[in-house]
This record gives sequence, C-alpha cells and structure tokens, in this order.
Amino acid sequence: MPDRLQQVFREIFSDDTLVITDETTAADIPAWDSLAHINLMFTIENEFEVEIPDDRLGSFATVGELRGYLEERTAVS
Repeated sequence: MPDRLQQVFREIFSDDTLVITDETTAADIPAWDSLAHINLMFTIENEFEVEIPDDRLGSFATVGELRGYLEERTAVS
C-alpha cells in the first residue's frame, strides 16, 4: 500500500520526486490546497476502491492517519 499511496500523491501533485511519510501533512506540500485535497481524496477512493465518508474527508491530519484508515478499510474488503 505505501507504494500505491506514494504514486497517487506523485500523480496528484505532478511531482515524480515527491516522498511522503506517515508524518507528512498538507503544510509540507505547497501545492496541497483545497482543490488538490478533493482531487487527492477522489483518486484515493478510486485507486483503493473505498468510500471515504464526507465527514472524514478533511479529518486526516497526517498521511499516516490516512494510510491507517485505508489499511482498515481494504483489509475488510
């Protein structure tokens, strides 16, 4: 999963050198604005075949929280 998530971030932010960690936040990526966030969440939902409830879309403080959520959801499916 980390490699797939890394690739999604690189795709959304058009940066093949971008490296994310569990501690990465939106503040660490200058291009991560509200529109990029929506695109990121939509792409993640498609890539990982999960649905993130509207009330959770903005609740992930770090990439690690997002990854943990995805791991829980994809392990169930």
